[in-house]
Amino acid sequence: MHILVTLIVGLIVGALAKLIMPGKDPGGIIVTMLIGIAGSFIAGFLGHSLGWYAVGEGPGIIASIVGAVILLAIYRLVVGRRPVV
Repeated sequence: MHILVTLIVGLIVGALAKLIMPGKDPGGIIVTMLIGIAGSFIAGFLGHSLGWYAVGEGPGIIASIVGAVILLAIYRLVVGRRPVV
């Protein structure tokens, strides 16, 4: 159940991260939502590691948004510098 909640929160977080960081993404909205899911998983992992969340508790929405915005910024830096062939 924990993974399902993280996936759903991640999809919502991906859309919110796109609203927070508007602009043209090389991958579009699908990649942005996948980054949101990854941000949610990273927020959950770090939260469990640091003791912020109990066992079985999913990541918070704010932590997931922060994780997704950071991943989206890194993604834009990495993919945006690639030369077009």
